[in-house]
Amino acid sequence: MESVRYEAPNNVEAAVRLLAGENGAKVLSGGTDLIVQMRLMNRVPTVFVDVKRIPRLSALALDAKGLRSGAAVPAATLYGNETIRKLWPGLAEATDLIGSSQIQGRATWAGNLCNASPAADSVPALIACGATVVIAGPKGERRVPVEQVNVGPGKTSLAPGEFIVEFEIPAPAAHSSDAYQRLIPRSEMDIAVVGAAVALTLDAGGVVKAARVVLGAVAPTAILVPDAAAALVGSKCEDAALERAGQAATAAAKPIDDRRGTVAYRKKIAAVLTRRVAKIAYDRARAR
Repeated sequence: MESVRYEAPNNVEAAVRLLAGENGAKVLSGGTDLIVQMRLMNRVPTVFVDVKRIPRLSALALDAKGLRSGAAVPAATLYGNETIRKLWPGLAEATDLIGSSQIQGRATWAGNLCNASPAADSVPALIACGATVVIAGPKGERRVPVEQVNVGPGKTSLAPGEFIVEFEIPAPAAHSSDAYQRLIPRSEMDIAVVGAAVALTLDAGGVVKAARVVLGAVAPTAILVPDAAAALVGSKCEDAALERAGQAATAAAKPIDDRRGTVAYRKKIAAVLTRRVAKIAYDRARAR
């Protein structure tokens, strides 16, 4: 039986050295995806690099600029934060859909993102909110929009030795809000057939002046839909604008047929969820 080492560095630099110094080293944060993959694919890392003891990765800070969340902060802590639920209700909704309550005690945004599942729930919501990740590696640190991290199913743009240190989410502007919903085959703890996230900013008269529309589970990665956003800008989310946004979502969706849904079904649901979620986000933004 192959030996497996366990390392628990207490700073970012030490973690980078471990990850860059040995092929087969894996980041252990929540472990909710990694352990399952080990069992299913019989791929045992040579080194587990547990990053939970690095103070920066467990820190959570909210100020006038927005949110800075360490990559090892569990989903339960994020959803349990009243300020996060108030400022980013859609992101909170998506976070609360990451597995069961027990899973959320360990699962993280970073793990949900780096697992690179097209159907990950938190990823569309993070993209809609304009989230950026701070990535550390042998060449130092770099900041990357969340939408540029995943490049395909199970594949990320992280180079060898790199790992996500923290998330940065800008504070929402006045009259802004977001929403997230997904369609699943069962009532709970299933994988999304389609997910949709929308973030909107309104002017003083209630007209949409900025929008981000993101779809999950309909392409190799979560996708921004600029045409859907453009359909909402300049409107008060009237039925005609919502219809145009839904049509744009259908056009942008590039799903596959599988056990959870056909291409035609997923394209239709992409439109339905886009309309529904945009209206929720608009009503929330109006309430602010």
